[in-house]
This record gives sequence, C-alpha cells and structure tokens, in this order.
Amino acid sequence: MLRSTLAQQGTPVYSVAWGPDSEKVLYTAGKQLIIKPLQPNAKVLQWKAHDGIILKVDWNSVNDLILSAGEDCKYKVWDSYGRLLYNSQPHEHPITSVAWAPDGELFAVGSFHTLRLCDKTGWSYALEKPNTGSIFNIAWSIDGTQIAGACGNGHVVFAHVVEQRWEWKNFQVTLTKRRTMQVRNVLNDAVDLLEFRDRVIKASLNYAHLVVSTSLQCYVFSTKNWNTPLIFDLKEGTVSLILQAERHFLLVDGGGIYLYSYEGRFISSPKFPGMRTDILNAQTVSLSNDTIAIKDKADEKIIFLFEASTGKPLGDGKLLSHKNEILEIALDQKGLTNDRKIAFIDKNRDLCITSVKRFGKEEQIIKLGTMVHTLAWSDTCNILCGLQDTRFTVWYYPNTVYVDRDILPKTLYERDASEFSKNPHIVSFVGNQVTIRRADGSLVHISISPYPAILHEYVSSSKWEDAVRLCRFVKEQTMWACLAAMAVANRDMTTAEIAYAAIGEIDKVQYINSIKELPSKESKMAHILMFSGNIQEAEMVLLQAGLVYQAIQININLYNWERALELAVKYKTHVDTVLAYRQKFLETFGKQETNKRYLQYAEGLQIDWEKIRAKIEMEITKERERSSTSQSSKNIGLRH
Repeated sequence: MLRSTLAQQGTPVYSVAWGPDSEKVLYTAGKQLIIKPLQPNAKVLQWKAHDGIILKVDWNSVNDLILSAGEDCKYKVWDSYGRLLYNSQPHEHPITSVAWAPDGELFAVGSFHTLRLCDKTGWSYALEKPNTGSIFNIAWSIDGTQIAGACGNGHVVFAHVVEQRWEWKNFQVTLTKRRTMQVRNVLNDAVDLLEFRDRVIKASLNYAHLVVSTSLQCYVFSTKNWNTPLIFDLKEGTVSLILQAERHFLLVDGGGIYLYSYEGRFISSPKFPGMRTDILNAQTVSLSNDTIAIKDKADEKIIFLFEASTGKPLGDGKLLSHKNEILEIALDQKGLTNDRKIAFIDKNRDLCITSVKRFGKEEQIIKLGTMVHTLAWSDTCNILCGLQDTRFTVWYYPNTVYVDRDILPKTLYERDASEFSKNPHIVSFVGNQVTIRRADGSLVHISISPYPAILHEYVSSSKWEDAVRLCRFVKEQTMWACLAAMAVANRDMTTAEIAYAAIGEIDKVQYINSIKELPSKESKMAHILMFSGNIQEAEMVLLQAGLVYQAIQININLYNWERALELAVKYKTHVDTVLAYRQKFLETFGKQETNKRYLQYAEGLQIDWEKIRAKIEMEITKERERSSTSQSSKNIGLRH
C-alpha cells in the first residue's frame, strides 16, 4: 500500500538515506542533494553538491554527517546544514559507493578496482586495489569491524579493518590481525603479543589499563603486566564505545550503558527515558571518578548527570539544561566530588563551564571562551585545553570564573594554531602533552608548561608555602594569577594577598587586608564570598549567624537599597540607619527620593546621625564580644 509520495522529479533518484532521527530523508537529484523533512510544511534544504551526477549518499546517526559520491570522481563529507567539511581529490573513475561505519568514526569508499578506508574527517587510512570491477554497494557489519562490497564482476568482496593503533605515554598497541594485538614499550623496545579467542571489536588504552572488547568477552590488561588479563563475559557482543577514568571504565552496547571497575566488578548501569545507546559517542558521553554525564539526543539542550557508584541521577535529580543545543561535553577528572565541573561546547561554539552538583539552587553556567571547536581536560589535574578559532588555548585554572573573573585572562596560555590547518581535533591530553590530529590525519604533539600541574598538586594537599615558593621560582604572571584564584577558592587569604600583590592587583590586596581585620569569622567568610561575587550566600552566612546589621550594611555598600530596607523592616532593626544612608546617597548626587517604600518609612522620621553612629558602634562591639566569647569557649573545650 503506497502511503505517500515524498518527491517527484525529472531526474532519477540514485540514492536515498534516512536522517538520524528518522524524520528527514536525504536523496539525490542529478548534481543536487535534497534533505526533505517528513512534516508537510517544513523547509526543504537543497544544494549543488557535485559537478557530476551523484550516485550514492549515506547519513550517519551518531555523528550526523553526510557522505556523497559522484561521477565527478570525488567523494565529499557534509554536515546536516549542507556545509562542506571535506572534498576529496578527483579519482581516476567515478565513485560508485560510500558507507559509514555504524559508530561514525570511519567510512568506506568504493570505485573501479578501488576500495578506500577513511576517517570521519575525510583523510584516508588505507587504499586497496582489488580486481573486482566497480564496487556498487558497501555494507558494514554491525560491530564495525568488517565490510562486504557488491562488485561489478558478480563477486562479493570482504574486508576487515586492522592496524588500528592506540597510544598512551610510552605504550603503543596495534591490532595486527583480527584476533592479535602487539604491545610495544618504546622506552625499552619490549614487545608483547596478545592473542584473543574471538575478533577484537573495540579497545581503549588510558590510565595504565588496556580494555579490549571482543564479540563475546571483555579483557582488562594492566600496563604493568600484559600476561594475565582479567576476563569477563559480555551480555551483548557489539560494544560501540569504551570510556575510561582513573578508577573504572564504561562500556556502551546496544542494550545499555555499563560501568565496571578495573577488577572486572560490575558497578552500575545508568538509565534515562528514551535512551538510545546506538547513537552515543565520545563527544556525547563523559566519565569521571564519581560522575557520568550523557547528552540527550531527544532534547540536545539537556545533559543527564548520574552518580557513578549507583547509576542514580546526581543530587536532587535535576537535569542540566542550557539555552542552546550542546555539541560536546567533558567532565574534569581530578579533585573532590563537590567541586566536579563539566565543560561543554554549544551550537554557537561557545565553551561553557558549570558545576555538576545540583541541589535546589540553579547552578550558574559561565562562558569561558568563544569559537571553540574541540576541548579536552588533562588526566592529571583540572587544566582544560581547547582550539579557539586561530588559537590554541589552555585554561590553567578554569575555576577562576567562580572566584575572580577579572583575572581569568591572566590565567590563560595562548599560542597560534594556524600550523594545525583547518578543522584540527584534540585527541588526548595526558600529563603536560596535548596530541592534536590535523585535517590531513597527521598527529601534532604540543608540550605545555609542567609548572601549573605542580601548583595544582601543592594546592590540593594545602602546601601553600611550597606553592608560593614555586611561583617565585618560575616568575610568571599566569602562575601568580592561578595561585591567587586557588587561594581565594580555598579561603587562604594570606597566600591570596601575596599572589594578588605579585600581579599588581593593589585594590584587591587592600580589600583582603580589610577582611583580615574583621572581628568575627562569619564576617570574614561573608566578605570572602562577596569578593568572589556570591552576594546572596554572603548575606545568608551573616543572617544565620544573627549578624543582621552586617547583612544590611553589605547591601548598603553595594547600593542594593531595596534589599537593605527589606531586611531592616523584616528584622525590625536599623530602619533609620538605612534611611540615613539613602538620604546621604541622594544628597551626594543632588536627587530627590522617588522610591515609594522609602518615602513611606521616611515619613515623620528625623535622622539623627549621632544616634545612628552610636548604634553602629554598639553592633561592632557586640560582634567583637561574641567572637572573643566563642574563641575562649573553644580554648576551654580544648583544655578540658
């Protein structure tokens, strides 16, 4: 039964492909490509893609990229908006077939006596010249390890993907045959051969462990001992993704997402409504020691966050939602669970960062950079790197945005990235070594300064004197700026004062000195929070400690007149103080009072500055006495 005719045209349709969400269809019309949504009135996207008739198209559901092949002897890679990402050199014969591997990392190209294996960015891994005639169609196996090609001479050609390589520090692992891996230690040239019972489907090498999944089992090798792997059976054979963190690793297959320890113990399996594991990849799933983050496909503005140990939603179960669609996500790898951060790139290519712990209050999403194409966290400390437009940028302490945004530019390292050509991609960030793959497939290694990582280490173990000594030795502004932000974040104002003085932020040094002179620890805490811009939290600290006047005063100092009056009225104290400061403020600028609430409370009230000063003096004395009382009771407790 014919349901509907999607399109009628004067030229033959040689190839059709479904869109990733099965709501659009891509088809050919001569030299044009057309994306037609199935909704009746939706806009059709059409563009000229080749100089000859287009013979074959394919659209991948994981990476959302389109392949096209034509009689102009070229194959091309497009995004779903019709933007050209890769254009091949002309071949000798028309390209008769193209096909994506299921995970979207590779694709195969077929032509006359030609079979080519390519990376998703377009560059070629391998070229074979089988005696087959034209290869008219290519199909991948579900696990992405082999292909079958329909040939013009009536034969079917079969091929297996081998020679895949994984590198980590001084180890290089190569898949030499379908069931054999070779491990090479480049420090001493030691070579180990790893034999498997079934064919290898996926592998990952990181954090001193090699995780290999075959069609039936999972093998976990430690880099210290290649002879005795830990082996366990898989529920479903086709693992499509392996992600590693320091303590555990994640397997994704057609049935679900599973977290295992390196001892082979099953830990958890996070689930959410409408979960499709077949379209998850390394850009849309991220793993750290305590958190799993997954970007939703149904609503691309949402990130699901799960506790690694239980698989349950994190915190109060609130999702992380952003105003734009999110393209790539990455969790930081080190530090405490409460400080865990997630960085992500959205559709506008803005790099944002936010905290993953979500309890009640809405966590701020803060923009770190613009025009960022790719990002990675270091595996040894929370340093973030990314490729921005024409620059390679390293954020030595991304947390600075929560502490003192003014000094963020001073905590960055930037260098020109034009040497990486167009569309480079960060492969890994291990220690102080960043590996970048250029658009032509070549790998470029960049070393960044080792000192910020040492500084992170000192701060995490509260060795403030060593941190200051290191900064004095290195004599770099970026180091001092990082130390200043780290010290404020950890409430160590003595170190913060030294660091701010070193980068010439004199106003902040003076403010820190004034904080030190405050009588009670609650007041100090509140002013440190204010220093970082957390005004509501600062007010809350003071109110919980019963320091109502101080809470009113910080609002007066910040010209939050509405809030100052609201607090004074609510706690029935210092209304005259607020009105006096307001009047003084208006007189300074020669203005008349227009605020109705202020006019209402000022009616018939005579302002007596002598009386107000005496009240303020009394409040400060009271606070001093309280703080000395609590200090002496502490001492008595210690003696007892």
